[in-house]
Amino acid sequence: MIGEYVYCRIQRGGTQLVQAMRVFIMLVLAIITAGVSHAATAQTSSPPIGIVIMHGKGGMPSRHVASLASSLEDKGCLVANLEMPWSERREYDVSVIAAEKEVEEAFAALQKRGARKLFIAGHSQGGMFAMYYGGKHPVDGVIAIAPGGSVSSQAFREKLGKSVERARALIAEGKGDTKTRFDDFESSKGTYPVVATPAAYLSWFNPAGAMNMPSAVRSMPPKIPVLWIVAKNDYPPLRQINLPLFRSLPPHRFTRLYEPDSDHRGAPSASRDEIVRWLAEAATAEER
Repeated sequence: MIGEYVYCRIQRGGTQLVQAMRVFIMLVLAIITAGVSHAATAQTSSPPIGIVIMHGKGGMPSRHVASLASSLEDKGCLVANLEMPWSERREYDVSVIAAEKEVEEAFAALQKRGARKLFIAGHSQGGMFAMYYGGKHPVDGVIAIAPGGSVSSQAFREKLGKSVERARALIAEGKGDTKTRFDDFESSKGTYPVVATPAAYLSWFNPAGAMNMPSAVRSMPPKIPVLWIVAKNDYPPLRQINLPLFRSLPPHRFTRLYEPDSDHRGAPSASRDEIVRWLAEAATAEER
């Protein structure tokens, strides 16, 4: 009798344990299914992101920003990876105003493809131009990757001052549309020649013009979030300039500083994951 009683208790306990395990498994599956459903719904409801990407001075879309553009496309972003007037083969062939129109046309094309949230990103001089553009045009966010090329800096004034004055003089003489040899400057290359019209050249290199970084920062609307990327191993002068400028941006809940462990040229590819994360957050901001 005692043996039969013990056996029955064990048998009943085993049955109860199996039933409890079944209930537990069903609950876990329900939670997982609900989570997957929620994630899918969130992804579906997320506004399509369109982003214009711009390379650095003397660069091309196929170089330092190429891996970033590919990564964003893989994540479902609509991407326009542009060749800008400061590329190695264009040599400032159009003015700043014309370059703005090129970006506007790229954004219009992205909207036709379904983009609802528009972001502008640039590396080095492209980052400088992204800041300038974001201060003048309606965008949902700016990504400045190791921005450089501020013509208001002391180095640019010293290296290019004579070329700027010659461009002014030629314009005053009525020769603003005649291509002429001028100087350009880059930290890694020093001074080197470019051939452009005086009018176009001055639009880019006027110290008080579009490529003045402090002025671009002051012009950034408070409603525009900025992801400012400063590589840990960037050129020391650029780090010295960029960090204080970032701190002077108007506050925004999505404005952030990111410092990848890379050099200047590697900053775009080293920042890919952070850019993807930031875009997902900034795209949820209120409509501009």
